[in-house]
Amino acid sequence: MKTILCYGDSNTWGYNAADAGRFPPEVRWPGVMRAALGEGFAVIEEGLNGRTTVWDDPIEGYKNGKEYLIPCIETHRPLDLVITALGINDLKKRFSLSAWDIAAGAGVLVDIVRKSETGPNGAAPKVLLVAPPVVGKLTDFADMFEGAPEKSRQLAPQFARVAAERGVPLVDSASIVKTTDLDGIHLEPEEHRKLGEALAAAVRAALSY
Repeated sequence: MKTILCYGDSNTWGYNAADAGRFPPEVRWPGVMRAALGEGFAVIEEGLNGRTTVWDDPIEGYKNGKEYLIPCIETHRPLDLVITALGINDLKKRFSLSAWDIAAGAGVLVDIVRKSETGPNGAAPKVLLVAPPVVGKLTDFADMFEGAPEKSRQLAPQFARVAAERGVPLVDSASIVKTTDLDGIHLEPEEHRKLGEALAAAVRAALSY
């Protein structure tokens, strides 16, 4: 049995922009990925609305992905693979971050996993880095994410740089999915399906299956 941790934000949690609820497990991309992988894989969902890479949120609080990552991987050990899918919340205007800084934050998370002993037999788990989708037309979150659509287009090459520097595989979600027109941030069911299926293929490649 291979155990995979999906460490992400509201798009991992399955936020439904139509009603602010949550998509059912089989619709969310981790659930789609689990179904596509089939038997022999356990998938753990660790999505949190508003989670950042490494930044403390002075308004929402308790959203720092770095702070929770270590206890999280310790809780679920042994892990064969950790998928990190964060960065879109780092685009909030309150953080005033460059695309370089956002990708660097994701790199810190990769480093934490790779330096841990939370994999099989005390080794480090493998890591799969996911770059965020491009932010679309903003509605309810327009003020909060002011300037995010343009900056989000700069994330893929920066995440690719971080992945290459660390020798870990990258999935550029912006090349696979687009965000909903309802808010410009979240994914609709069909996009969850596309991402889940793409990540299943990436997981098999990362684990040599």
